[in-house]
Order: sequence, then C-alpha cells, then structure tokens
Amino acid sequence: MATNSIPTLSPDLATAVIDPNSYAEWDGLLDKFDWLRENMPVGKVVAADDSFDPFWLITRYEDVMRISKDNQTFLNNPRPTVLSTKDAIAFSEKVTGSKMLVDSLVVFDAPIHMKYRRLTQDWFMPKNLKLLEAEIEALAKVTVDRLVNAGGEVDFVPLVSAPYPLHVVMQILGVPEADEQRMLFLTQQMFGGQDEDLSGTGLKDMTPEQMMQVVAGAVADFEAYFAKLAEEKRANPTDDVATIIANAEVDGKPLNDRDMAGYYIIVASAGHDTTSASTAGAMMALAQDPEQFARVKADRSLLSGIVEEAIRWTTPVQHFMRTAAEDTEIGGQKIAKDDWLMINYVAANHDPAQFDNPRKFDAARSPNRHLAFGAGAHQCLGLHLARLEMRILFNELLDRIETLELAGEPKRAKSTFVGGLKTLPIRYSLSK
Repeated sequence: MATNSIPTLSPDLATAVIDPNSYAEWDGLLDKFDWLRENMPVGKVVAADDSFDPFWLITRYEDVMRISKDNQTFLNNPRPTVLSTKDAIAFSEKVTGSKMLVDSLVVFDAPIHMKYRRLTQDWFMPKNLKLLEAEIEALAKVTVDRLVNAGGEVDFVPLVSAPYPLHVVMQILGVPEADEQRMLFLTQQMFGGQDEDLSGTGLKDMTPEQMMQVVAGAVADFEAYFAKLAEEKRANPTDDVATIIANAEVDGKPLNDRDMAGYYIIVASAGHDTTSASTAGAMMALAQDPEQFARVKADRSLLSGIVEEAIRWTTPVQHFMRTAAEDTEIGGQKIAKDDWLMINYVAANHDPAQFDNPRKFDAARSPNRHLAFGAGAHQCLGLHLARLEMRILFNELLDRIETLELAGEPKRAKSTFVGGLKTLPIRYSLSK
C-alpha cells in the first residue's frame, strides 16, 4: 500500500547523490546507497541550493528493473534523461529549443524510439558482429603489443582501455583513424565535463556555467564533424553504420539534422567510453586479486564471467532519469504524474537482495542479471559489441601476461553520469 508521507534524503545524502566528487569516492558512495536501500529505497532528493529540480532516488534492484521495463508509465521525455541543473536545462532550451542538448535514442519514447532503433539494430546483433571478429582480434593483438613493449609498468587507461574500444567503434562508424583522438577528447568533455582532467580545462572547481560551456562546445564540435561525415557517406556510401545513418529514412523521410547528429553522437561516444570503463574495472579487480587472476588465466571458460562481472561491478552508466506519465507507486511510495525519478544503476547493481556479497568481484558469479546495460526497450544497443570486445581483449591479455598487480592508487572520474577509472597504474610480468 502506498503512503502519503514524503521520505526525503538528509542534506548530506542529497549532496552525495548529486555531487560528482562523490562518485570518485566509490566505497563511501556505496556505503550511502546501502543505507538508503535499506532505510529509504524511494527517497526525495532536494538540493540545498535549489540548483536541481527535486527528484525521486530509486536504489533497489527490483524497483529499478520495474521502471526500466515499464516505458509507458516512466518516460524518457519530456524532461532530461540525465541529471541536469535548472541552469543547464535553461541553457539547453535557449541553445536548442529542447531541454536536452542532444536528441538521440536515449531520449526518445514510443513509437519514435523503436523506429530509430531499428535503423541500426541488426548491425549490432551477434550474427553481424561475427563478421568483425577477426578484425577486432587483430586490433586486440596490436593493443596488447603496446602493453608488452611498455616496460612492465604503465597506466592501463590511456595505453589500453581507452584507445582499444575507441578504435573499434570508429571503424564501425567509418571515422578515419586520424580523427580518433578528437573523438575521444570530445567524448570525455561531454561525459566527463565535471572532471578537470577529462574536460581538458584543468579547472578543479568548475562553475556550473563553465561545465555547460564545455559540454555544449563538445556537442557543437561533434555535430559539425558528423554533418560533414554524413555528406561524404551520402555521396560515397560504404559498409558501415555511418552510411546507414546518413541515408536512413523514418516514415519515408530522411532524418533531420538534429536527429542525425544525435544518432552519430550516441554511437560514437557511448560506444567506447563505457566499454573502456568496464575494461579498466576488470583489470583493476584482477590486479587486486592474484588468485582470481591465476584462476581465469588457467580457465578461459571464465572469460564471459569476467566481462559480465566487470560491467556490473564498474557500472559505467551510473544513472538515467525518467518522468512519470501518470500517478503511480514504487516500493509503496506514491509517485505523482510529471515527477522526475533517478534510476540509480550503481545502487541497483550492488543490491545484496540480488547479488551475494556485491562489492566482491567474482568472475564465477552466476546468475549475474545486472542492470548496467539497462533493461526493456531502452536496453543498450551495443551490448553484444561491448561483450565481444572485452572477451577478445582479455583472452589476449591473459595469454601474454604472467603476473599483475597495482603500481599505485587508481583514480575514478568525478562524474554523476558516465563513470569509471581515469587512471589505473599497473605492474606486470610477461608470459614466457
């Protein structure tokens, strides 16, 4: 039975949920989610400085799963699908006429969403990806060659986990290799705008206005780049996703410029940053646990387990927002029409009701029905590609590395949306 009372997070807990710095302090954040999941699984977050519209925080696995699958009651539109300040929303409306800087699959609801998703869905299915395996295997070998030749101690993120999935996705999109670093930088600015290292500003305490300018600048640069690419792909079509998007039609009409740019941006950015985070997370876990590293090195049947557990344990996409289409209830709490909700995947993927000892990285965990790819109609389009890339890379890594340990303190990104490691110093020896 739903209740009329409004459970509200304390100011310190509310700050932890909305402050990007909290997500860089992982264990402390998980402690807070543990308390909330047990004591206030559906709680109202009210920013002390009124910088955000109030929203409901959802922390239990079963509630996050229910909302993810119910796309009629919980909409991706018309409010932002990513936690945004009032000023950021106003800025976006001024610049684009929409509450969101980018229109993409992530923000569309039915029936538009599925029409756009079908344009490329077959391309990302296992049957088609099988054709890319040899190419990805060759890239994994070149990537691990760099590690092997690096002298036994490196930062794994810039050397391996960032460039590898980036190169795969850019090949799929038809982006020239010479432009890959530009794509990486723009992605980091767009998703990591809250972090001084990833935004490229070097500013430790950026104002909200400065963050908005960084993100908007990245989006504008993306749009200009992909407008030119689309023009090329219409004139000279090739066998890649960029060509499909450039020549696509929905309801008999070509995509408009904004929708086309949004499609390119979501494939280009979400397609590598998240896989990079999961790859680094798996490497950190194995470096921290020599016994588990030795076990998976000896038994490659655990490869798929490494991949799934890394994605759950890391949870690169840390939340999405939804808007209630009608009065409803979640976990016994009344939710009003137009209320804004945060489905927090970090909290859900560390719910002990679903995952035994959730903070432990366990490559043999089964079942592992994590929510890192989302669920329902909006489940990640590239999930099969991410799994394939990681499986191939770790098979190569395990072949060629004999021992592995941390060589310093890893650092996480300061970001409420897409998170993960930004540095991972490791020390390793090579197999003979």
